[in-house]
Amino acid sequence: MTVLGIESTAHTCSIGIVGDRAEVLALAGDMYRPPKGGIHPREAANHHVELLPDLVERAMRDANISPKEIDGISFAQGPGLGPCLRAGATVARALALAWDRPLVPVNHCVSHIEIARALSGLDDPMLLYASGGNTQVIAYGRGRYRVLGETIDVGIGNFLDKLWIALGGTFPGGPQIEAEAKKGSELHPLPYSVHGMDVAFSGLLTASLALADRGIARADLAYSVETTAYAMLTEITERALAHRQMRHVVLGGGVACNERLRGMVRAMVEERGGTMFAPPRHLCVDNGAMIAWTGELARLSGLAVPIAASAVDPRQRTDQVLAPWRENGGASTTRTAVN
Repeated sequence: MTVLGIESTAHTCSIGIVGDRAEVLALAGDMYRPPKGGIHPREAANHHVELLPDLVERAMRDANISPKEIDGISFAQGPGLGPCLRAGATVARALALAWDRPLVPVNHCVSHIEIARALSGLDDPMLLYASGGNTQVIAYGRGRYRVLGETIDVGIGNFLDKLWIALGGTFPGGPQIEAEAKKGSELHPLPYSVHGMDVAFSGLLTASLALADRGIARADLAYSVETTAYAMLTEITERALAHRQMRHVVLGGGVACNERLRGMVRAMVEERGGTMFAPPRHLCVDNGAMIAWTGELARLSGLAVPIAASAVDPRQRTDQVLAPWRENGGASTTRTAVN
């Protein structure tokens, strides 16, 4: 089994090729970085259109395989930025037609869960999904993945980007805030906005900018922002674990690369006698390998579609798509770590 996956939901375009037992044979990608401000969907899509053909060639060369050895083509159907999703879907359709291979749409959020399950060997973990456009706590139940808690305004990554850009920085903001936070030590009070199992970040953004206007040291501001925001995410994850009587958590999304967030969630989970697993950075951020692997699970479950039924869905929710490969009770058939 060898599947090619295309990720193009937002700023990253990536081609992944995976083999048996979720072995990553190749991973090639590039990230759109706007000269100023945040992501402009059309400009990001143009970036993807320009680079995706070369990325396909590079991935095929790195994997040392020919088109006849590819068993399926998968792509991120949603959620994401419409123009970016269409760029990846167009390439996927072209490859499926040219190579006469099944075309398999997958949900971007679900793919974060499935690559983490394959990496960790955990059959039924909960996912804390923290990225630019998405912030959700997700668990499997009755045929599909369920959102137990989520942001009610902006994603955690978008919040960090907006804050950093407002402070005069450049996109992406998360890694730069993390670097500043490591130099900070004074915790300033900020709004802690948890609503049951949901969170909100707009008030935290306003209050953080007010602190900056008062001349608070940038390192201490970053430290305070990270501590507050990630405590919120840790709390809703713990509440979801208690609600579902679960013990294990996997992380996904670009913000889940943050060391402070990983440490806070790990401490909480281990205190509950469970396990926290975070994929390596290149498989935690948006990547084509997770799309390829989830596409193979979907293909084997009969979810390939004709070209006419392959429209993208920018607002597709995690809990709108079926996960029939989980219907055996959640057991994973693959327990081998991804390279």
